[in-house]
Amino acid sequence: MACAECEGGGDGRAGGDGRDEAAGNRCPACGDTAPLSAAPAAPAAPAAPTEKAVPAEKGGPAGQPWWVLSDEELRTVERVRREQGESPYLRWQSTRTLATVTVALLGVVVASDLFAILAGSRFAGLLKQEAQSSWYGSGGALESAESLYSAAGVVQLAALVAAGIPFLMWFHRSRLNAQTFDAASQRMGAGWAVGGWFVPVVNLWFPKKIANDIWDASTPPGPDGTVRERLPGGLLNCWWLLWLLTCVIGGIAAEGYEDAWSVEEIESAVSFYLFADGVDILAAVLAILVVRRITAMQHTLQQHRAALAAAPV
Repeated sequence: MACAECEGGGDGRAGGDGRDEAAGNRCPACGDTAPLSAAPAAPAAPAAPTEKAVPAEKGGPAGQPWWVLSDEELRTVERVRREQGESPYLRWQSTRTLATVTVALLGVVVASDLFAILAGSRFAGLLKQEAQSSWYGSGGALESAESLYSAAGVVQLAALVAAGIPFLMWFHRSRLNAQTFDAASQRMGAGWAVGGWFVPVVNLWFPKKIANDIWDASTPPGPDGTVRERLPGGLLNCWWLLWLLTCVIGGIAAEGYEDAWSVEEIESAVSFYLFADGVDILAAVLAILVVRRITAMQHTLQQHRAALAAAPV
């Protein structure tokens, strides 16, 4: 190799391999000598490709919280997690549309209960007159009132089913959102947010337990931005108590109406139904307040988290 001074432009006076141990390192081109130096290092081999690192459970690319990542970034992160056998991130999703539909149909439930109360009151009044009268001359009116009351029961059932479907969807989505807020506080799996309503015995407290966890995890910060432990849960407690009371009284009324033979027994069962319908109206109104409150809490908390994530460090 020629030295830097001649860059290979010498006359090649050195012979052999161009190295004179006494003189040092002799340039084969110009004959000048230079101190011995280490052989030039071989170029570094390219680094082996490494797998893309998976962000931590509560972090995403570039250290950003995962809940503020773009859809494209989330899809990339979730694809990598699936490839490595891990569950994908849970995304926070707005429940406002489900809440609006649920509230509207719960209003229909209230209207159907009022219709049942009006029809049942008329039916119970005619039954009372029939029981106190020695002349049974109101058979046609009584049958008409009974038919109307039966139709009111069908309307109630249809309204309850229609409202129950979006309510369960909203409840399940709210439970998933609560997990994105505070997974450690969720004591039951998200599947119980739906299944817990239909399993006998445990449906007396599982849904309320899940609602408590949703409420706790969705508690937004105070006006000054400070973290609050928990908002008072009196609304949840009253709603659940009235719901259980409606189920118990309605069950007693249904059993009594099924077994009733005399006019007095039918009137007593209808009176139980009227009481149950009144309690159900209160429970439906509180359910509307619960849906609206939890939805507002989750949106407030999500907006606060997004603002914190977007703030410069």
